[in-house]
Amino acid sequence: MAAEGHAPTASEYIVHHLQHWQVDWGLNPVKQTAIIDFNVINLDSVLYSVILGVLGCFVLWLAARKATSGVPGRFQAAVELLVEMVDNQAKANIHNAQSRKFIAPLALTVFVWIFLLNAMDMLPVDLLPALWAQVYGAMGHDPHHAYMRVVPSADLSTTLGLSTSVLLLCWFYSVKIKGAGGWAHELVTAPFGTSKNPVFALILGVVNLLMQTIEYVAKTVSHGMRLFGNMYAGELVFMLIALMGGAAALSLSGVLLPLGHIIAGFIWAVFHILVITLQAFIFMMLALIYLGQAHEAH
Repeated sequence: MAAEGHAPTASEYIVHHLQHWQVDWGLNPVKQTAIIDFNVINLDSVLYSVILGVLGCFVLWLAARKATSGVPGRFQAAVELLVEMVDNQAKANIHNAQSRKFIAPLALTVFVWIFLLNAMDMLPVDLLPALWAQVYGAMGHDPHHAYMRVVPSADLSTTLGLSTSVLLLCWFYSVKIKGAGGWAHELVTAPFGTSKNPVFALILGVVNLLMQTIEYVAKTVSHGMRLFGNMYAGELVFMLIALMGGAAALSLSGVLLPLGHIIAGFIWAVFHILVITLQAFIFMMLALIYLGQAHEAH
């Protein structure tokens, strides 16, 4: 985090907190040196994603196991409202009843999972990183080199992985609903159509295929970037508020800075509850919309 013997500066503090716990495929510590490097794994994002995914599945399983036909309790009522909301959105976008049997539960899982990933941002900024630094130091390593980011959805590799999964599902349903030939025909005839003239048909086919490729890439990148951008910005704001608290702790006079730290932290935390819920809902809705488009013929 900082050289031994002095407290980290504001920039050192932020840079340290934005560094992932990175390993290679042999679980050896490494640092990413390129924008895209498939030899580097952000192990903290993977671990928290798996843990929260299991937790989300457990909560939904628990709700299904304890469900009764009588007057529901608060927990069952909340889950039923959530399931009904997702099911209504699935019916509005996916008109194929057979496809909805898989896509509706998938949408529910996506919403709950991303909400839990986003909710990690509500934990105190230094809580889990500080605990990990203690464990890392106890293992005989330099605790200043203990890196840990706890918000998987603030990691671009996580959000783009999720959006790429949606893209693959869109291709799967395009082939399943339209057939391989039907989808291939759509790729070279939409959106500008075709022509009876072989030369014009070839030109339009290339242009249509290029436009379809651009559309798929743009939708996938924007789908992942939207979630990443919002959660990354929220994480940075919490770090800045934490720095305000650190400055307040070092301040020997005045009460404005400590008071500002408390007020800013409270207001942003309350507002961020809306942000993490809204971003999970938007990601789920876009997934349903894209999957619905895959069922439609152009």
